[in-house]
Amino acid sequence: MNIIDNKFEKLVKEVKSFSEKELYHRIRAKFDQIPEETKKSCTNFFNQFGYWGILDIERHNYQQIELKAAELYHHIDDFIWLYQRLEDYRSKELLYAILNNWYQYDFVETSKTKEYLFDDYFDLDLVKCDKKEIIVDLGAYIGDTVLSYIKNYGEDCYQKIYCYEITPETFEILKENLQEYPNIEYKLKGISNKKGNMKVQNNSVSTSANTLNMEENGEIPVTTLDEDITGSITLIKADIEGLEQKAIEGAKRHIINDHPKLLISVYHQNEDLWKIPKMIDELSKDYKFYLRYTGSPIYPTEITLIAI
Repeated sequence: MNIIDNKFEKLVKEVKSFSEKELYHRIRAKFDQIPEETKKSCTNFFNQFGYWGILDIERHNYQQIELKAAELYHHIDDFIWLYQRLEDYRSKELLYAILNNWYQYDFVETSKTKEYLFDDYFDLDLVKCDKKEIIVDLGAYIGDTVLSYIKNYGEDCYQKIYCYEITPETFEILKENLQEYPNIEYKLKGISNKKGNMKVQNNSVSTSANTLNMEENGEIPVTTLDEDITGSITLIKADIEGLEQKAIEGAKRHIINDHPKLLISVYHQNEDLWKIPKMIDELSKDYKFYLRYTGSPIYPTEITLIAI
């Protein structure tokens, strides 16, 4: 046992002692105590992106808090499972920090666990790459992840890169930004758990947060990784605005057979934090799990599961 084990155990014990309604009221009470500017910032953030529920104080709509309370109440045992599966102290401290932030707006622990040394996805202590890498970038956006990879590992440290992007305007910028680099295949496609055509739903804040409307037929083809790439894959990065679970379902064959390094965003839905590691574990017991994050200490986002 160490101090983080003790803190996590205490948090779990406390959460388990309350009903879902009591948890909600305790979180609400903590929210009421934070500074007005922070409340306003949280409200704007949650409502702009819509991933975690609405927060509208004037209309007494606290859906975002209701959803957090429900997640903690119904899935605390899943978070315990994840804590026990995490491989290093940093990851465990981060999971505690995230849950304590949800529970009582603790900004101190999230500030302590934010990643400052390494770029998003590429913790060089964990993610080892070589010239044989066959990389899939899901949510390639304007090429920022590929450029970060090249900065961290070198221009000759891959065999091939597949870049998937769903927004046509962004897709053109992606190709322009990476045009000097060889062996990159660009795919104006979405990745999910089945084939089809879907409509892009634009986000008012940034095209990086554009999503696919799974209910509407549209102009963007959608496929699975298992169907779209027949050869082996050594690394998959996925930041696709809430479709990460479906992408994993559609990449079962690759995960089981190839055991690629997985760098997956696990913050677009509250359940992603525990459910995505469980999905991977059900496909292959060989994976080891780590967590890193680079988002805001006020509400932790940009959380990456590194599964190796």
